[in-house]
Amino acid sequence: MFDPKMQLLSTVLATAAVSLASDPTNEAPWAEALAALASTRAEEPELARILDARDHAALTTLVAEWQSGKRHLPLQDREVLKRALKAYRKSLKVTQLDAESSIGGGPMSSGRSSGILGMRPPDRYPRAVWDELARQRRLIYAGQGLYELPPGDED
Repeated sequence: MFDPKMQLLSTVLATAAVSLASDPTNEAPWAEALAALASTRAEEPELARILDARDHAALTTLVAEWQSGKRHLPLQDREVLKRALKAYRKSLKVTQLDAESSIGGGPMSSGRSSGILGMRPPDRYPRAVWDELARQRRLIYAGQGLYELPPGDED
């Protein structure tokens, strides 16, 4: 089931476009795409028109424009990405503060700074959200499921 607060509409539509490439008359991907759009139908009239018309060519073009950056992602996706990045920054800051406050800094010292630059992102958002943030260069994929903030983007 699609969760509009945590998942990307563009990912669902890209999956539908791929499924429809072999059989554009298959109703299952269209139904899934329409169900995902239901919560933001009013904000995305062009997308609603494409899905209502079952226009596979227009859907494929739209998905390609999103992936290339020629067109903004749907408003719902931008809000999910904004919330996910905020959650990542907050988790990273808490992790760094926890590392800095651990025993061993010494009560008479000025403390120590954390060497933590990246971390595994919060699990409440799917991998597609983190991959999209990395594609947009708002996060850097460091390998093995770890992400970092780009240089100069630290709080």
